Formats: sequence, structure tokens, C-alpha cells
Amino acid sequence: MNKIALFEHPLRSTPLVECAGQYCDNRIWIKRDDLIPFCFGGNKARKAAEFYHVLKETDTDLLMTYGSNCSNHCRVIANLAFALGVHCHIISPDSKEEDSFNRLMTEQFGATVETCPVSEVSDTIDRAMASFTEKGRKPYFIMGGGHGIPGCNAYVKAYEEILLQQLEYGVDFDLICHASGTGSTQAGLTCGRLMHAHSGKKCPQVVGISIAREAKRGREVIRESIAEYLGERYEELYRDADLIFTDKYRLGGYGNYNEEVAQLIGKVMSHEGIPMDTTYVGKAFCGMLKYLREKRISGKNILFIHTGGTPLYFDHLKGLS
Repeated sequence: MNKIALFEHPLRSTPLVECAGQYCDNRIWIKRDDLIPFCFGGNKARKAAEFYHVLKETDTDLLMTYGSNCSNHCRVIANLAFALGVHCHIISPDSKEEDSFNRLMTEQFGATVETCPVSEVSDTIDRAMASFTEKGRKPYFIMGGGHGIPGCNAYVKAYEEILLQQLEYGVDFDLICHASGTGSTQAGLTCGRLMHAHSGKKCPQVVGISIAREAKRGREVIRESIAEYLGERYEELYRDADLIFTDKYRLGGYGNYNEEVAQLIGKVMSHEGIPMDTTYVGKAFCGMLKYLREKRISGKNILFIHTGGTPLYFDHLKGLS
């Protein structure tokens, strides 16, 4: 298995940028995880770095994962597999949409994409794993979105990074907001907060803005990930009040957006030079601003984590043209 030099060492901190434009009655900062220097960055690149160290200890010769046509996760895992010198096989729900730039890059990295009805995804994954194993292959399955302990650990580390950056930048954050999808990013951030809550450091609350799941299911999956990661410390550290996850701004589900989201993406690009997409980051940024107004939060320092998706920004531009 090949080495990836970037992942052999701890990832460097991603920069914090204070927004110049006026978006609400708060100071908005953006943590540029989209600038992680691997395959357009984002939270999936952070998670890939953690899975890289797991995979090095195995004899895996095939990576399998799951994701949609516009999945950032599939793009990054396909690139990780190619760099490691192993094959990548992706299970994806049927879609009538034109292939996104993410999907095109996924295939450029040599990944095979097997599509099926969304109701048959679980069975299709099981059959594919069994088939590869019967043929003598040694597959390793990464859950959609990089869900699992390695993915969670990536954002425990990111939360600790933020605590150090508060000192470096001379700012204490009151809230950390982000696009919450499959849940491991929010689980990791929340675990990071719980583990440092009594350290004497300013530990900002984490707010997940759902881009897909309804509240009941979203909270359940995140809480399960927190329990898995914390293990015996879960009962000691976790309280339901620690998990803030809102589905009020999901606009009906995954991939849906409206004109307000599209206009905000244009404003952020024009004023800040920061690209956002309609599926994840732009949608969540718009939802965060609504959350702050509805909760009457003002005069605070708010950190929004840009979890990536730059190729999808170009899909958005292509749609505008």
C-alpha cells in the first residue's frame, strides 16, 4: 500500500477568516476546512486522513463506500484509494441528475460506481462485500460520509484545533455552526467540547444545521456516535442539552435549496471570495443565519466551519449559465 506524505504527519490548522460582509448582528468567522490540501479539502479530507492511518495497518486491496451523485465523501475516498494503489467501489442510489463534477472526478480516479434503488442500498452493499470476498479480495467498507470512530476522531481533533486558535486569533467563540449530514462531524465536535468542558478553556457550543435528516433520526445517529466514541465516559460527560441539531432549514431534504440560498452563495463569493455549494455549505450557512435571527442571538462571535464542496460550487455556476 502506497504512502500519502500529507497524511503521514498531523494536518496543519486551517485558517479562520472573519467575514467582511454584513450577514446578521454578529461577528461571523469561517474556518476554511475547504482549504485542506487534498482533493479540494473539506471535512471528508480530514476524515480521510484518519482512515488512512487505519488502512495502513490492514492488508486491504479494495475500498468500498456509499454516497450520492454529488457526494464529497465519494470523491475524496476514490482519490484516497487511487493514491494508496487500491481499487474503489462505490454504491450509489439511482439518480436522474446529470453527473456532478464530484462524480466525474470519482470516476476519473478509477472508481467503479454501482447504482441501485435507495431502498436496496443496504442489501447491495452486503452482496458486493460478499462477492469481493469470495473472489479473494480484501475489502474495507467506509460508511457514507466517513461515519464511524475515525471520522468522529477527525473532528475531536478539529475542535481542539479551534480551542488553540481562539488564543492565536484573540477571539472567544460563542457558537460553532456547521452543515450536519451523516453526523460524524457533529459527533466529533461535540465530543471535543465534552472532553474539554472542565479544562478552564472557553468551549463554544456546537450547533448542527441539518441539510438532510429530520431531527429525530439526525439526533439519534449523532448521539449513538458520541456514545461509541466516548465509551465508558459517555454517562459521565453527555447530556441531551449538549446536542443541538435543527432540521428547520433542510428545505424538504437532501439536495433541495431555494433562491435565497443561491443569492447568499453569490453574496459570500463576491464579498469574501469563498465558494459555497447549494447541497451542503451554502444551505447550512443560510440556515445558520436564520437560526441566529430566530433565537435572537446578537453581538456574539460565531464560527462557521466550511466543510467543503468546492466542485459543487461549479455545478451551481454551470446551472446558472
